[in-house]
Amino acid sequence: MAKVLNVWDAPSTITRVDKAALWGGLGAISLLAWWYLARMPAADASMAMMAMPVGAPGVTELALVFLMWAVMMTAMMVPTVAPVVLMYAAITRAEGRGPGIRVWCFVAGYVGAWTIFSAGATLVQESLRSLSVLTEALRTTRALSAGLLIGAGLYQLSPLKNACLSRCRSPLGFFMTDWREGARGAFVMGLRHGGYCVGCCWLLMGLLFVAGVMNLLWIAALSALVLLEKVGRYGVRIAIAAGVAFIVCGAWLLSGMPRLF
Repeated sequence: MAKVLNVWDAPSTITRVDKAALWGGLGAISLLAWWYLARMPAADASMAMMAMPVGAPGVTELALVFLMWAVMMTAMMVPTVAPVVLMYAAITRAEGRGPGIRVWCFVAGYVGAWTIFSAGATLVQESLRSLSVLTEALRTTRALSAGLLIGAGLYQLSPLKNACLSRCRSPLGFFMTDWREGARGAFVMGLRHGGYCVGCCWLLMGLLFVAGVMNLLWIAALSALVLLEKVGRYGVRIAIAAGVAFIVCGAWLLSGMPRLF
């Protein structure tokens, strides 16, 4: 099992001022994203798209749905990258420099990876809508929901999931193999680390369609699962247990039993 850096025990090279700035900045980004989701202005665009006849939606509707996904990914994933950001800040401080702009370039690259994912998720949502397998509550039909749950469960148990999760859970190992110098290098590292996280969690994000894309309780539950997988002591075991649970839930739906969510 990969060794995990405790998010509360930043390396001693980070000063209290550094910690306050990093936690304050990451916390502000996350809170603003969750506040935006709570207001759900983009959900209105999604509902408008659902009410449209089958065909191409307007640019404005697609842009708002993309914004919804991008903000949602930021809200869900920025808290989980905290251990990696703190490790990077510790390395830069050990080199005799403050965390400064390089740390935030790293965060920008990480968010950029999930923004690219959000563009794909927007296209998937529109495809599901055009195929009439997405309800007005922005959740998939029973059969497709079952397929998503079983697929996500199988992926949770796969070697690829384990490989990506191991990279996410080992900040030091990531920097030892993927180090880049300068602000541009920091952005590239953030983008690469975000790519590993996308590889780890993309099917979990697909499960947002099972209970409703804008179901805040479901978003929070999946966020908690991702956080436990990536920074929890028993993250790998939690990922496996979640995979088994998803398969069971998918089989439950296929058997014709009532939907639980």
